[in-house]
Amino acid sequence: MIASLHEHHDPIANIIQSRRYPAIDLEARWRCTNTPQAHTQSDKDVLVSRWTHREKVPVVVSNQGNDKSHCVGINMKCTSLTFTHAGRRLVDGSVAVGAVQVTGPAVSVSAAFEFPADVLHLFVPQPVLKERFEDLFHRQHTGDILLANPDLILDPAVEGLGRALAASQTNDAALGKVFIDSVSLAIVSRLTARHFTAIPKKTDGAAALPGWRLNRVLDYVENHLSENISLADMAQAVGLTRMHFSTQFRRATGCPPHEFLLRRRIDHAQHLLRTSKARVIEIALSCGFRSQAHFSTVFKRFVGQTPSTWRAMVAPVRGGRDAG
Repeated sequence: MIASLHEHHDPIANIIQSRRYPAIDLEARWRCTNTPQAHTQSDKDVLVSRWTHREKVPVVVSNQGNDKSHCVGINMKCTSLTFTHAGRRLVDGSVAVGAVQVTGPAVSVSAAFEFPADVLHLFVPQPVLKERFEDLFHRQHTGDILLANPDLILDPAVEGLGRALAASQTNDAALGKVFIDSVSLAIVSRLTARHFTAIPKKTDGAAALPGWRLNRVLDYVENHLSENISLADMAQAVGLTRMHFSTQFRRATGCPPHEFLLRRRIDHAQHLLRTSKARVIEIALSCGFRSQAHFSTVFKRFVGQTPSTWRAMVAPVRGGRDAG
């Protein structure tokens, strides 16, 4: 802004001003808070950092937990991993873009990533949680707040906010901090609201889909992935109306049936892309997509890359050419 007031422009200064830098620090080690921003943060700020693994070889990471903060992990790239929380294995397989995991203070975690990964981490101290609670419910919370459920969360709102954070770039440090603070607080508010409103929702009369019905519909999906599966088909497989099935399925899995079906199609497509020599169009049709264009659009939404780009990244180059 100051340079624009001068009649003579320094070319070097113009180049520097035109460059845009990531507004989020990269972690040297997974979930390690020893970043430049960490040294300037107060206990009323959310620390945001990013961990990436770009190599095509597996990597094993671990962390003993932060004594003072919750750690919110937002997955920014579809990957495959084994994730262990407090000695209990929570994940063993593919994790979609936008999946969220919350770890409480001082909880040890570890992960074995099979493929490249990109994860945003938000370290949320207790004063921020209490502030968000008071803002949401207009009363103070007695004692510490513990977001104790470590299971993966699929929340489109948090995913969208995470994407905004991941894409944030700025050449104005002050503006960048305001943006990051605003978006990170919105994420914490969303997760806090989910936590404290989850219990009352269980009393609304809608039970989760029983295990035997869930297994039956999962088997049905697996056996008909190449077909055009409707909500009515899934509901009929377990003997329920569409409305009751949709509600109970979401209660049992955390996501609506159509979202689960798309994720399962993409998971299967990733397996075929990685292990077969089939063309992209053939894989698209075998996974229930009517066209390669639709397949590529959905694949990029979940994975962050086109099918051909992802295949080239995770598997040896195969003969033939595909346009993903």
